[in-house]
Amino acid sequence: MTATHPTHAPSTAKREWAVGLTVFGAVMLMIAGILDILRGIAAIAEDDVFLTTRNYVFEFDLSGWGWVHLFLGVAAVIVSFGLFQASTWARVAGVAIAGLVIIANFLSLPYYPVWSVVMIAMSGFIIWALCTVRKDDAWEPFERPPGNP
Repeated sequence: MTATHPTHAPSTAKREWAVGLTVFGAVMLMIAGILDILRGIAAIAEDDVFLTTRNYVFEFDLSGWGWVHLFLGVAAVIVSFGLFQASTWARVAGVAIAGLVIIANFLSLPYYPVWSVVMIAMSGFIIWALCTVRKDDAWEPFERPPGNP
């Protein structure tokens, strides 16, 4: 004889918290992506906003950094649309893109120091928001109210 155990749905407060964190991560990733796109365009155009530092270990061409930031920004915006659909692949890709944004901003730290630190902190919050939500707590999709099957 097999015993069946009823599955307990997560509480409404847990669901709201999980959905809120996912939406927070999606919005922050979209903002970080748009800002990275703008930073990439400015670097490709060789704007005078950027600082040139001599004898930096990770010294690269400024337009090369511009292309890196441009591609990461476009990828971040695309992945953020997947996060609004509560896709698991988008959560994984969002963490990966935010990690790459942290690395790119660390390596380009001497070119735009304050903004690089801001983007590193923002990406850290994105990773936190996307990693703290469990699949059981989130709605799939966000529009479904908690009482409907």
